Amino acid sequence: MTEMENKAVEYAVQQGVATLTMQSAPVNALSRAIRIGLIEGIESALNDASVKAIVVTSSLPIFSGGADISEFSGGDLSPMLPEVLDKIENATKPVVAVLPGPAFGGGLEVALACHHRITFAGNKVGLPEVNLGILPGAGGTQRLPRLADVQTSLEMIVTGKPTSVVKLPGVFDKISDKPEHLLEDTKAYLQGLTPDKAIKRTCDISLTMTDETKGVFDAVTAQTKKATRGFFAPLKCIEAVRGAYTLAFDDGLKNEGKLFMECMNTPQARAQQHFFFAERAAGHVSDFDKNTPERSIEKVAIIGAGTMGGGIAMNFANAGIPVTMLELKEEALEKGLALIRKNYENSAKKGKLTQEQVESRMALLSGTTSYDDLSDVDLVIEAVFEKMEVKKTVFSTLDKVCKPGAILASNTSTLDIDEIATATSRPEDVIGLHFFSPANVMKLLEVVKAEKTSAEVIKTCMKMAKRIRKVAVLVGVCFGFVGNRMIEPYGREANRLLLEGATPEQVDRVLTEFGMPMGPFTMGDMAGLDIGYYVRQSRQEHISHDPAYGAVADRLVEKGRNGLKTGRGAYNYEPGSRVPIPDPEVLEIAKQEAERLGVQQRSDICDEEILVRVMYSLINEGAAILEEGIAAKSSDIDVIYVYGYGFPVYRGGPMQYADEVGLGTILDKLTTYRDQLGEYGKMWLEPSDLLVKLAQEGGSFRSYNAKA
Repeated sequence: MTEMENKAVEYAVQQGVATLTMQSAPVNALSRAIRIGLIEGIESALNDASVKAIVVTSSLPIFSGGADISEFSGGDLSPMLPEVLDKIENATKPVVAVLPGPAFGGGLEVALACHHRITFAGNKVGLPEVNLGILPGAGGTQRLPRLADVQTSLEMIVTGKPTSVVKLPGVFDKISDKPEHLLEDTKAYLQGLTPDKAIKRTCDISLTMTDETKGVFDAVTAQTKKATRGFFAPLKCIEAVRGAYTLAFDDGLKNEGKLFMECMNTPQARAQQHFFFAERAAGHVSDFDKNTPERSIEKVAIIGAGTMGGGIAMNFANAGIPVTMLELKEEALEKGLALIRKNYENSAKKGKLTQEQVESRMALLSGTTSYDDLSDVDLVIEAVFEKMEVKKTVFSTLDKVCKPGAILASNTSTLDIDEIATATSRPEDVIGLHFFSPANVMKLLEVVKAEKTSAEVIKTCMKMAKRIRKVAVLVGVCFGFVGNRMIEPYGREANRLLLEGATPEQVDRVLTEFGMPMGPFTMGDMAGLDIGYYVRQSRQEHISHDPAYGAVADRLVEKGRNGLKTGRGAYNYEPGSRVPIPDPEVLEIAKQEAERLGVQQRSDICDEEILVRVMYSLINEGAAILEEGIAAKSSDIDVIYVYGYGFPVYRGGPMQYADEVGLGTILDKLTTYRDQLGEYGKMWLEPSDLLVKLAQEGGSFRSYNAKA
């Protein structure tokens, strides 16, 4: 390989055209090497009298994925991307961006600084910086509005969503029908450049704020305030774009830079960037390596055609993998398949699927009432009633009928996978695949490795998760694994606060103001209070030392108040409505239970106490999970909570939030309420050893390494 071939940007001159080809796999992240390569390439072309035009393109099926955000943490950043774009835009020879694939973030900003842009009809581009808690910082908020209309510009920058190039005719000078036509179309375009049209600098376009434009800004601002509560960057994006209409170009760039730094220095940006890396890090585990074999998953079986089983089946059908669904009764099987069809038909009505896609996916689904029909599947997932005896019976049967090498998985949300595995003669093939409801929508998949699960099975399941578009997090065996084990103290404290005198609406308000999609009482009503009741019944040996544990929730269930499905739970519900209505009867039940149990009710329960006892207890349990090695790293817990429980991404997940607040503060607040609450506090609010250790050392969950 020659030195030229080894560069991040290849430079070549042919027939008077200098071509700068970015070639830094996998996505041409705009690293220092690429930035230097682009500047050197532009300078070489400008200094070569034989060069009449310059093309900036990519050898990869992507133009550029944008900034190399690993550089955000420091190092030599020179030359900065704005310097590169200034060099491109002010070039005295025409610079044409040719996009053979998507351009995101800084990648699109490079294209916007070029004098001309060419791509193909099926391509998409975007400015997704808002998803990292920041805004486009290399002129994107100034150049895009000069080429696209104000509504489109604001939508792209404020939402960060990719946009089809065919919706951006002002941005692209030539849109080829197909990618394979790009080369010949580029040649023709270059030949057609006349001297008067050769250099079209985006910065030379002037914008003015008309009444109509102001109306668009006002409407987008109002909508954004509602839709992005808790996020910092979206409104700053609007402010930056406004500068394109009210300031000279150079002043607009300065304003963008100032707003960019304001965003960068926020906990939201730190949280969102942490989560960006956390999601990617979840797939990097030490339980297998590149030499570990992977099993083929070409045919899947699901045991149970209920809501969860059907949702799981849809994931595989969506990925083109045939699924056999098993129910012991034909009626239940037909009902399950009908529900799946109904879900697909609803998607088709919304325009998300064509009727042809509905039929092709349904064709991949078949049903059976006989275990014998599962003899040739590669993976079977059990999704039956959450009871150990039932699960073990299923696995014992699967052990007899499934072929050697088939992976036997349980969708259990709390039960011991090691015990389930004892029902088979092949515990190395048994694993937990905990899907979250609704399984066809939720992105999270907890992959639960049992003591004897083989590395081969773990690797196969982690890779399979990507194939069915899930974010997989590998966890160990304990009650509830990571997600449901941590939600237990969260719900416990919420219910205890109700017993002590708080109202469901106060507790829910504190948690929704924190950023949770719904409070614990609304969440319980939606899920069904009877589910928690049965879990408590099965865990008496762990909670019987506290006679007040879940007392109010138990009474509600015993009175038939199971939540939304019965129209009454912690709240009341009008028929057909999901809007919770406070009910004085619930407070009366709490008062009666408090008297019966000798718990003094208080009227002074403040918002801080609710947040500390509910949220910090969840974090404290996360610390114990980390110390026990149930989760390999704190960022895995964050991924589980953002994708599985709606924890606000602008806080990064519970462990990132704790690091941001400071573990010393978390420890102090938790111990304060532990001491105030006497025997109850000692029973349930004792800080975990790891929290104490890290707080005393001034450490963080992020830096903790259990294996160190």
